[in-house]
Amino acid sequence: RNDYQDDELAQISSSQGRILLTRDCGLLKRNEVTHGYWIRSKRPVEQLQEVVRRFDLVGSTAPFSRCLNCNGDLSSVDKEQVIDQLKDGTREAFSEFRTCRVCGRIYWPGSHYQRMQNLIDRLFGLGGEAFPTIPSD
Repeated sequence: RNDYQDDELAQISSSQGRILLTRDCGLLKRNEVTHGYWIRSKRPVEQLQEVVRRFDLVGSTAPFSRCLNCNGDLSSVDKEQVIDQLKDGTREAFSEFRTCRVCGRIYWPGSHYQRMQNLIDRLFGLGGEAFPTIPSD
């Protein structure tokens, strides 16, 4: 969600032991907020870089391992398992697929994947391994 009030954000941060990331200095001054970070940049890509560097997250990133819809874990699946759910162009052009273990959404390394991979490579200097391996069930 992106509609939380400051009180709710502070309470969630406190009760769940989360680090609160914000551009609102006043929010970080609340007593309930024990762990927080003021993001300096106003540009999203720079904000991402800032957070990754500040919390040393490069080594612990796992690109393409979570569902963009529900944040569930993704697992590799054989094409045959999802072929009846694919459009003709996707069915013909791709052979690697993942599904979300929670909502069932299907992913493949299409053009959106490549744009995301390029951004990750640029931001974090990660290797360009195509569709990094995720264990299947």
